[in-house]
Amino acid sequence: MIRAELDRSFMETKRNKLLWEVVSTRMREMGYNRSAEQCKCKWKNLFTRYKGCETMEEEAMRQQFPFYNEMQTIFSARMQSMLLSESEGGAKRKAVQLSSDEEEDIMEEKELEKSSVKKKKQGKASGAAGSSNSIKEVLEDFMRQQIEMEMQWREAFDAREKERRSKEMEWRQKMEALEKERLLMDQRWYEREEQRRIREEARAEKRDALITALLNKLRREDHHM
Repeated sequence: MIRAELDRSFMETKRNKLLWEVVSTRMREMGYNRSAEQCKCKWKNLFTRYKGCETMEEEAMRQQFPFYNEMQTIFSARMQSMLLSESEGGAKRKAVQLSSDEEEDIMEEKELEKSSVKKKKQGKASGAAGSSNSIKEVLEDFMRQQIEMEMQWREAFDAREKERRSKEMEWRQKMEALEKERLLMDQRWYEREEQRRIREEARAEKRDALITALLNKLRREDHHM
């Protein structure tokens, strides 16, 4: 999305380093920490996969490359700009079609083609092999992405499970502490009750002893009388 918004600027300059810095900054603002070089490499990968879709069936193409519609929108907009600027010459039209980064990819592909002249001479057989290799690369990239997503999901699951176990352990520790505190309070209550009972019994014994002494004294006085 960010690259699409800056596409016209990419078409108008050959030195795109500052533009990729802008893309990197916009990504950070959206919460994705990516360097300018990482953004550039990602775009090259998307561009290569988009080109590889030319030899694929439409249904398979959209399954293997989920960003095809977004890439097609960008290049369709370029084509419209190219048609509007036809009067300015073929060189201008080429600049509108491909950015400097994409031209570098094309040049790299041409160099690879020059180094494989023998394969080109094989004609249709070579073309079919190239198409098969392209599909194989797309499938390998798709499987690699699936594996990365599976690993990320497992890491997130493990993190949630670890957090759950940590919270459960913390809850159990709190419950144990509360239970110990309750038992301690019960023990203190029983101790206070026991001390109160002992004091009550002591007072009762003193009271009984005093009453007995008074009764004995009264009896003695009556006897003397």
